[in-house]
Amino acid sequence: MNNSDYITIAALNQYSYCPHRCWRMFCAGEFRDNHYTLEGTDLHERVHTLGEGNREEVWQVRAIWLKSERYQLIGKADLIESVEGEVYPIEYKRGKKGEWDNDELQVCAQALCLEEMMGKTIERGYVYYAQTRRRQAVEITEELRQEAIATLEAISNLLKTGTMPPPIYTKRCRGCSLFHQCLPQAADKVKRYQEAS
Repeated sequence: MNNSDYITIAALNQYSYCPHRCWRMFCAGEFRDNHYTLEGTDLHERVHTLGEGNREEVWQVRAIWLKSERYQLIGKADLIESVEGEVYPIEYKRGKKGEWDNDELQVCAQALCLEEMMGKTIERGYVYYAQTRRRQAVEITEELRQEAIATLEAISNLLKTGTMPPPIYTKRCRGCSLFHQCLPQAADKVKRYQEAS
C-alpha cells in the first residue's frame, strides 16, 4: 500500500462539512480559493515551520506527518504538544468556533494516528482559532471516535465508488469556495421542477 491509498486527515473535515464538497475535492480534483481558504493557507504556512523544542514545561513539535495503518489515514499535524506525559494534537483554524463539529473530527483523526504511532491513548486535543486567539478543547470521547470511524468509512466508499453526493444548500454554502461550481440552489430547483412535471 502506498500513501495514495490513504485518506487524508483533512478529508474528514471536508466530508463532515459537506459530502458534495469532499467529492469535488478528492474525487473530481476540483478546488478554488476564496478569501477564507487564502487566510487559512497563510495561517498554516506560518504554523508549518518544521521544528521541535520546549516552551516552558511544554514540549512541542510542528508540521509533523501522522499516519495510521489501521484506519488508512495520513496527514500533517499543525502542532503536537506533550505536558507531563500527556500528548495532544492542536489544529489551527483561521476563524472562530463554528456551529459544526468538522474541526473536532479532524482533531480526532489526528488523535487516532497518534495513538497508533505512540501506543498510548490520546484523551484530548485542541483547535486553535486564530480570530479569537483561543484554544477550544476537544475531548476524544468514544462517541467522537465512532463518528470519526463512520466518517472514514463513508469517505472510503466515496473514493471507491466515485458516486457524487447531491449538492444540498445549507448555511455552510455561503462560505464555500466551491459554491459556484456546485450551485446547490440550482440543483434543488431542477429537482423540484422534475418532480412537478
